Amino acid sequence: MDKPIAALLAFGLLGAGVTSAGAQAFPSKTITIVSPAPAGGVTDIMGRALAQRFSKTWGQQAVVENKPGANNQLAAEYVANAPPDGTTLFIAPDGTFVANPSLYPKLPYDPYKSFTPISGLMIINQALILNPGFAPNSVKELIELAKQKPGTINYGTFGIGSSGHLNMVLLETMAGVKFQAVHYKGAAPVMNDVIAGHIQMGFVSAGSSVPQWKGNKVKLIAVGAKQRMPQLPDVPAAAETVAGFEAVSWFGLFGPAGMPPDVVAKINAEVRALFADPEFQKTFLDRYLFQSIAGSPAELTSFVKSEEPKWRKIIQDAKIKVE
Repeated sequence: MDKPIAALLAFGLLGAGVTSAGAQAFPSKTITIVSPAPAGGVTDIMGRALAQRFSKTWGQQAVVENKPGANNQLAAEYVANAPPDGTTLFIAPDGTFVANPSLYPKLPYDPYKSFTPISGLMIINQALILNPGFAPNSVKELIELAKQKPGTINYGTFGIGSSGHLNMVLLETMAGVKFQAVHYKGAAPVMNDVIAGHIQMGFVSAGSSVPQWKGNKVKLIAVGAKQRMPQLPDVPAAAETVAGFEAVSWFGLFGPAGMPPDVVAKINAEVRALFADPEFQKTFLDRYLFQSIAGSPAELTSFVKSEEPKWRKIIQDAKIKVE
C-alpha cells in the first residue's frame, strides 16, 4: 500500500494492535456504504456501483444506506462512530472536509482524526441548468439579468457549503453579481425543482443534466469544466464568459478512524480495480461524465489538505454563515 506513514497517521489510518488477520477475516458481515444524500444522487449511484462490486467479489452482501441532512454531518457522524472494521464506509463529498470546518463552530466529527481515507473516487464537472421558462440562454445573459435585478434570481444547492453552493458563490464573486440561495438535502431535489420551476437554476453534475437537457426539461447553458467537454462540444464552458471560473466537485471513500491497514488495502485495491475496469469506465464514468481520482489513501489525504485552504478563503471572503 502506498504511504507515507506520516500522512496516514495524520488521518487516523494506523490503528493500534491490528494484525493481518483483519484482511483475512474481512468481510465477515454485511458492508454498509453510507451516502449523505437522498436516493438518486451521485453518491447514491456511486454507492450502488461499489456495493455491487463488493458483493460480487467477496460474496458478502453490501448495501447503500442514505443519510441526508445537515450538509453531510449526519452521515459523517454515523460513520465516525461506527466500528472501524471496514464494514461501514462513507462516500464523502468535498464539503465534508473542505467547507464544513469553516462553516460550523463545532462539528460532530474531526475532518482529519475521525476518518480513515481509503481512496479518491471521482471528480465531477458541474453544469449550470435553468428552468426552460427562465429567460437567459447564456452565462452572459444571466449575468446581465442578475445585474439588473440583484438578489432576485434564485438557485438550488445541495446544502450550505456544498459544491453546488460554493461554486455559485464563486461565480457571484467573479462576475460581480448576487443570487438567492435555496438549500436542499441533495442534488436530485435541486434537479427536480428546476424542472418543476420552483427554482430558476442550479449547478448539478453534467452527467445527470444531459438526459434532462436532451428531453427539453432544462436548459443547459454552461459546463463548469475549464474548457468545453469533448462529450458536449456545443455547450460552452462558463469560463468562456467568466475567465478562470471552474465548477467541480469531488468524492472520496472513507471509513471510521483506526481501520486495520490491511483491510484498508483490500478495499482500496478493489476500488482501484473497479475504476480500471473498461466496462465500468464505459457504463459509469463515461456515461455520467465523471473523471476518476481512484488512488492511494495518501493521495486522498494530500488532496483534501490542498483543497481546504482554497475554500476556506472563499467562505470567509463571502461571509457565508450557517443560519
